[in-house]
Amino acid sequence: QVQLVESGGGLVRTGGSLRLSCAASGSIFSPNAMGWYRQAPGKQRELVAVIISAGSTNYADSVKGRFTISRDNAKNTVYLQMNSLKPEDTAVYYCNVAVFGFRANDYWGQGTQVTVSS
Repeated sequence: QVQLVESGGGLVRTGGSLRLSCAASGSIFSPNAMGWYRQAPGKQRELVAVIISAGSTNYADSVKGRFTISRDNAKNTVYLQMNSLKPEDTAVYYCNVAVFGFRANDYWGQGTQVTVSS
C-alpha cells in the first residue's frame, strides 16, 4: 500500500517562496507520474504541475515561470518549489502519484495548506 506524506506548506507573504515535499512509502511501479494539485475554497481541484518517470514536466499556465517540480526517484519523493507567490496561489495542495499500465493505480496525499498574504 502506497502512502503519501506532504510537508512544507505554511503562511508566506506575496513574493515569497515555499518548497513542498511529498514522500511516498511503498512500491511505486513505472511508468508513473507524480504531481501536485491544489484546491482553493469554493473551487475545483486543479493540476498545478506534473512530472513523469522519464522526467518530462507540465505546468498550469498560472504557475509557469514561478513553480518548479522535481523528483528524486531513489527517495520516491516529489518536490514543488514555489517562487514569487501570489495571494491567488492560496489553496490546499495535494500530492498525487498515478501509476500507468497493468498495475495502474492512483494515490493522494492528505493535503498541505499554503496561504499567501497580500
